[in-house]
Amino acid sequence: MPVAPPPLKGLPLNALRAFEAAARLGGFAAAGVELGVTPGAIAAHVKQLEEALGAALFERHAKGVRVTPLGQSLLPDFVEAFDRLGLAVQRLRAEAAPRTVHIATLPAIAQLWLSPRLPALRAAQPEITVSITALETPPDLKRAPFDLALFFRPRGEGQVVAEDGIFPVCAPALAARLQAPANLADLPCLTDSTWAGDWPHWLEAAGLPGLTPRGPVFSLYALAVEEAMNGAGVLIGHGPLVARHLESGALVAPFAPCVALDRPLTLWSLRRPLPGSAAARVARWIVETGGAGEKSSQDFSPQAPRLG
Repeated sequence: MPVAPPPLKGLPLNALRAFEAAARLGGFAAAGVELGVTPGAIAAHVKQLEEALGAALFERHAKGVRVTPLGQSLLPDFVEAFDRLGLAVQRLRAEAAPRTVHIATLPAIAQLWLSPRLPALRAAQPEITVSITALETPPDLKRAPFDLALFFRPRGEGQVVAEDGIFPVCAPALAARLQAPANLADLPCLTDSTWAGDWPHWLEAAGLPGLTPRGPVFSLYALAVEEAMNGAGVLIGHGPLVARHLESGALVAPFAPCVALDRPLTLWSLRRPLPGSAAARVARWIVETGGAGEKSSQDFSPQAPRLG
């Protein structure tokens, strides 16, 4: 009677994924952020894998971890394997739900730029379901289940939807108190924590590098815009994000210049969407209507004296 040998026990997939992410990103904390778990969970998975292998994959130090030569030699194979798995999962999702399009974007873009356009998009493409996920950083489309990504990106890294530029904006009543840019020292200057460098960048271009803006800091740009409309202070506006409020008059741009940024609002995907697919149709609609009906920031001529 034949005897069936016990099957060879495989290595746990979650542990392999934790090793690959930690080795690729250089630490357990970064891997935890990417995989949506705690650094302790990553450490536990890696420890489980090391115990199963009987070999160390990381050297532990007081300031972090370092991949061992064994782990480093195997990393490219695992990166390729999980990239291919991610692509297969994306294809499966796309073919299982061909009329659903998943878009990843910055929270400010989702709230201030994309959300107001969704009714028109639904009217133009009623058979397509669009899902929006707000993320603080662009996703790795090889791993994340998104068809399209919409972020401010360096030029050349996708299809430009709208150019970006920064300039002060505030409520009309507050603008009446601004006779010259130096008056900004006397009023609250709202700051978004993600774009903390906006004020220094604009002030340097305006010839006022010594002025230090003072005022509340917000972690949500959309909330900062709302407070600017409420008269709470002056905010550095990003052209595509405040254009609708400038058009309506809820905000005004009291001073020049508009400082152009070389990080336009950009749309991209991992691979070119198939012609006629839901993703291709949504991408084309976003690009073609991106600036429709909007003035550029330069069209909102400052009411106060121009600089220089």
